[in-house]
Amino acid sequence: MADPKETITIENVVASTGIGQELDLQSVAMDLEGADYDPEQFPGLVYRTTEPKSAALIFRSGKIVCTGANSTDAVHESLAIVFEKLRDLRIPIEDDPDITVQNIVTSADLGQDLNLNAIAIGLGLEHIEYEPEQFPGLVYRIDSPDVVALLFGSGKLVVTGGTDPADAAAAVDVIVEELSGLGLLD
Repeated sequence: MADPKETITIENVVASTGIGQELDLQSVAMDLEGADYDPEQFPGLVYRTTEPKSAALIFRSGKIVCTGANSTDAVHESLAIVFEKLRDLRIPIEDDPDITVQNIVTSADLGQDLNLNAIAIGLGLEHIEYEPEQFPGLVYRIDSPDVVALLFGSGKLVVTGGTDPADAAAAVDVIVEELSGLGLLD
């Protein structure tokens, strides 16, 4: 069996930051080319970057959430662009605002079909949610690292809730060890 850790792909990184001041989003939306602001639909202004690809959700409070990036570096690059665009509008922003990674969503492939019913029984109900009528995946809450893994019958899995890319590799190790120990992986 190939190492499933080699199949890990970062799908989305969500990070937050703040510029320490309130913003007039209507005014920012008029001056910031490409900004989407429709307070009836969403309370924040949406500003998309293309290189790297992401969306910054800018709120009146000065809080900013960056989503859609595919690496932590891309988050930092995207937010640097956002900070620069806001500075161009004469909004004072400190040189290096703190950026906190909130969630990294990754996917991986165990390389074989999984018997989700057997996994649900084998891993025990305290860490598992599995209701195939509601959702085709098995939800596995892992304690260390503190993440949630969605396992699918195809052998594909999604790991969410990590704050470091290494969390996904650690989660895959836990899953492979658990499933191998139960005789559910070749």
